[in-house]
Amino acid sequence: MENYLNENFSDVKAKNTSEEALQRWRKLCGFVKNKKRRFRFTANLSKRFEAEAIRRSNQEKFRVAVLVSQAALQFIHGLNLSSEYTVPEEVAASGFQICPDELGSIVEGHDIKKLKVHGGVEGIAEKLSTSITDGISTSEHLLNRRKEIYGINKFTESPARGFWVYVWEALHDMTLMILAVCALVSLVVGIATEGWPKGAHDGLGIVMSILLVVFVTATSDYKQSLQFKDLDREKKKITVQVARNGFRRKISIYDLLPGDIVHLCMGDQVPADGLFVSGFSVLINESSLTGESEPVNVNALNPFLLSGTKVQNGSCKMLVTTVGMRTQWGKLMATLSEGGDDETPLQVKLNGVATIIGKIGLFFAVVTFAVMVQGLFTRKLQEGTHWTWSGDDALEILEFFAIAVTIVVVAVPEGLPLAVTLSLAFAMKKMMNDKALVRHLAACETMGSATSICSDKTGTLTTNHMTVLKACICEEIKEVDNSKGTPAFGSSIPASASKLLLQSIFNNTGGEVVIGEGNKTEILGTPTETAILEFGLLLGGDFQAERQASKIVKVEPFNSVKKQMGVVIELPEGGFRVHCKGASEIILAACDKFLNSNGEVVPLNEAAVNHLNETIEKFASEALRTLCLAYMEIGNEFSADAPIPTEGYTCIGIVGIKDPMRPGVKESVAICRSAGITVRMVTGDNINTAKAIARECGILTDNGIAIEGPEFREKSDEELSKLIPKIQVMARSSPMDKHTLVKHLRTTLGEVVAVTGDGTNDAPALHEADIGLAMGIAGTEVAKESADVIILDDNFSTIVTVAKWGRSVYINIQKFVQFQLTVNVVALIVNFSSACLTGNAPLTAVQLLWVNMIMDTLGALALATEPPNGDLMKRSPVGRKGNFISNTRGKAVFRLDGPDPDLILNTLIFNTFVFCQVFNEISSREMEKINVFKGILKNYVFVAVLTCTVLFQIIIIELLGTFANTTPLNLQQWFVSILLGFLGMPIAAVLKLIQVG
Repeated sequence: MENYLNENFSDVKAKNTSEEALQRWRKLCGFVKNKKRRFRFTANLSKRFEAEAIRRSNQEKFRVAVLVSQAALQFIHGLNLSSEYTVPEEVAASGFQICPDELGSIVEGHDIKKLKVHGGVEGIAEKLSTSITDGISTSEHLLNRRKEIYGINKFTESPARGFWVYVWEALHDMTLMILAVCALVSLVVGIATEGWPKGAHDGLGIVMSILLVVFVTATSDYKQSLQFKDLDREKKKITVQVARNGFRRKISIYDLLPGDIVHLCMGDQVPADGLFVSGFSVLINESSLTGESEPVNVNALNPFLLSGTKVQNGSCKMLVTTVGMRTQWGKLMATLSEGGDDETPLQVKLNGVATIIGKIGLFFAVVTFAVMVQGLFTRKLQEGTHWTWSGDDALEILEFFAIAVTIVVVAVPEGLPLAVTLSLAFAMKKMMNDKALVRHLAACETMGSATSICSDKTGTLTTNHMTVLKACICEEIKEVDNSKGTPAFGSSIPASASKLLLQSIFNNTGGEVVIGEGNKTEILGTPTETAILEFGLLLGGDFQAERQASKIVKVEPFNSVKKQMGVVIELPEGGFRVHCKGASEIILAACDKFLNSNGEVVPLNEAAVNHLNETIEKFASEALRTLCLAYMEIGNEFSADAPIPTEGYTCIGIVGIKDPMRPGVKESVAICRSAGITVRMVTGDNINTAKAIARECGILTDNGIAIEGPEFREKSDEELSKLIPKIQVMARSSPMDKHTLVKHLRTTLGEVVAVTGDGTNDAPALHEADIGLAMGIAGTEVAKESADVIILDDNFSTIVTVAKWGRSVYINIQKFVQFQLTVNVVALIVNFSSACLTGNAPLTAVQLLWVNMIMDTLGALALATEPPNGDLMKRSPVGRKGNFISNTRGKAVFRLDGPDPDLILNTLIFNTFVFCQVFNEISSREMEKINVFKGILKNYVFVAVLTCTVLFQIIIIELLGTFANTTPLNLQQWFVSILLGFLGMPIAAVLKLIQVG
């Protein structure tokens, strides 16, 4: 079987599976009882192909429309035609001067002429009753009026499928339909021959069993769909920074309204259609709308921003003009039908197992039916009644056929692939509570096989709460006391140097200092920017005053490849100055001058270089992140199109930023090591800082290697193959270094790699890895979109929790496979052997349907939703074969001498069989441990399923005998049934002691 599965069902990977591979395994699953249910959680390839065709068509239409619009505008502009706009009455009555359709035509059509007619961006803002600086009013009444006129920022979604849809799909089971026909025929023949109600018992029993199976199955599937709905809702939660009532705040993208002022930065998704207000170096990737991969420059000359596009570079303020279904993105989403997630490798393999066993079950069903019919013919020949056939004979053949069909129902483990989905859905929901949002089903499964984790340092291994702890300014190193302020530090710096330092801090930044509600000063930006700005405020600086004193001409945002950022400002006294900051050794290498102890600019001699380098190493060895600040005068002429200079700077100083290690990281790294998972730190920081933190975390050991990105890049493939297994820390790495490391680990060394990322440039590595882990707090929308799992609290310990849940999925599926296949095999053997020996099957169709429900739906609920225990991360899980047990001894063994000993014996067999399942289910809770009762009461689902199974079994035996072909048992017989069922547990315990492999 293993060879067959590897040959035919192993092409599907956890990520990026080809459509050909997805099609191939579907064709091999020829024998399926219910295609609607079996393939519900697999990709709908036809819908996916249709959606892609529509997307391409819409992209082309949009691209052509923009080009035609631009050509028409040039023509109109050439004719100098004027256009008038009349405000609709309901819009004017609400206090606005422009309608949503007019706004949509301006932005979607890139209509510069119309924009000018309305007074440009400022005119549009005025007509939307908003302020470019303060945003819209937060008055409830005014917000509601705005919503009535312009709509809300939500897209039309397909309605949720109701419970009855799942009932209808459960009824599509081919075998249940055949059984329903058998029940109908049984009712008609039975009533015709034996009358009502006696003749209806068998048929009604089958009908009731079918309805019970259908409703239990539908309830399970419906609850599962609600879980996925909740997870989908979580995936779509995106917040943006807006200005409202003059204050900055974070709101959901679904609360955006036309007139809002949104602050966008690199990696963000544009949340609505809008107009560029102000910003620098803004590049927008519009490939999701137009299909064009070349980014578009957005500025005052081309101010149009479209919903669904990505900010590839720069930052800006945007005026929202159109939201929801009026945007081009909303219209595109309305035409697309979801194709669903790719199926997971485990789902595919278990589909293969179900197909093989289904074919075996079909063979046994046919043989069993043939043997029972042959037995009937033999009996009639012996009685000499073979030429005379009655209604009872017809009912008996019908019963044989129903049993054969029910054997197929039991034999085909339709629940196996669905158990994977159930287990994954359960794990995903629990991981959500543990601060991990799984975006793709397969990631939850794959994480259980992870052998290597490549983790960022900042924010993942550390807290991401940064403060400037030390600084070297004008050749003097001093500690910064953040609690009391730094008046002594500030007063010791010469006035000229202090002025340059504050100018650099407050102009060359991606952050902002704003006044929040309650006149509280708030610092916005990344943790690094926040730390630097806080340092500037402690020095007595004024952010707004510094910004107003000079004009920013050009900004080059921080680049993870160059590891620096720069800004050009126009000075009030005339002339231009460049400020630059970034990785200390890189910025220092671009300097040829520095500020001495008197604040004077002097040449950077060898002694000064050595002093600064020693300072960098000293800060780094204390686990401080180091940044170097520098500036350069560039004369009276500068073009915004010219690049910022790369050399000739004057070093202002070096700051050391403390980012403490997260609590629990050291323990989590130790857990990973004991579980056979190698943790590597990949960071852009200085190598000494990285090594200090790595040792503190327990990542860097005596046998490990720490390497810098530039050195790593120079290695050949052969050298990398020998080097990578020993690498534990990579410092000063670029996104492509991370991508190369991940690729080599996966392809050359055959490892299953999880990698963390937060920036836009991390997207290739996140895509390349087996499991991409994006940071929920520090991560950009681009990184999150490329990831498989979003770590909501940016904590390394959460990554370990994800690995634990991933292993739990594998263990739970092993438990369920052990449980279900043993029941399958025993059910086949009991009915087949009894049919061959006696000509009759001891388990009727109704009884087999009940057994199937315990095995399939209830078993999956109980075993596929076990939470992980602490031992999962101590060693790799090893599966074992389960036990199966049955007893078909004769009536004499049990001294059955009642009015119908055959019925009592069959009831005993049925009852014993069910209790074998109950105790087998308990044994299956642990694959290797003897103690299977540990933590059983904490799993409420398991206890509830087991309790319901036992209670309903008692009802079937004692009260529903007429319909289920059973008879009430006495206490002794109940005791024997339970005892025989319990014997499976010590047998299972003995089997667990046998060493395998």
